[in-house]
Amino acid sequence: MAYFSYFPKVEYDVRGTGNVTVMTNLTKRARLRDYVKLNSVNYDFYDVKSGETPEYIANEFYGDPELHWVIIMTNNIVDYYSQWPMTVPAFEAFVKEKYDDPNGIHHYEYTQTSGDTTEVIELPNESATTIPAGAVTVTNYVYEERIQEKNRRIRLVQPRFIDGIKKEFKNKMNG
Repeated sequence: MAYFSYFPKVEYDVRGTGNVTVMTNLTKRARLRDYVKLNSVNYDFYDVKSGETPEYIANEFYGDPELHWVIIMTNNIVDYYSQWPMTVPAFEAFVKEKYDDPNGIHHYEYTQTSGDTTEVIELPNESATTIPAGAVTVTNYVYEERIQEKNRRIRLVQPRFIDGIKKEFKNKMNG
């Protein structure tokens, strides 16, 4: 099932000349029902390896690369470039371009000493911030690496639910 094949069509006068063109309505959106998204038994968890794309994973997991949209939708990915894990070389280039000093201090972390002692407090790297003894330095590189690791862990809808999701998606897009 090609993702955009079920999107509604609209007539649009692109040039304002009165000649309309039939176009795919890319503004139409569908999402998984909340009860499906919130029920963890509907998912398997997967750690994306460097270079793996949603198409590759959909082919491996569902036997169809065209189902990449299920992976994107399930993981609430709106911006593929910032929310999908980068390859190692792309990540290295990204960090180098974003920061003058990748090994510079991004922030400090301090473990809370009262209440929930598993809670880590983030302290900004600013001159006005008093850094308590025992605070740990987090570099720009490590900060970005953590984001990548978080993005790497995705949810995959179990294959037995795919037919129902495709049917519901088709109904929502045509409705």
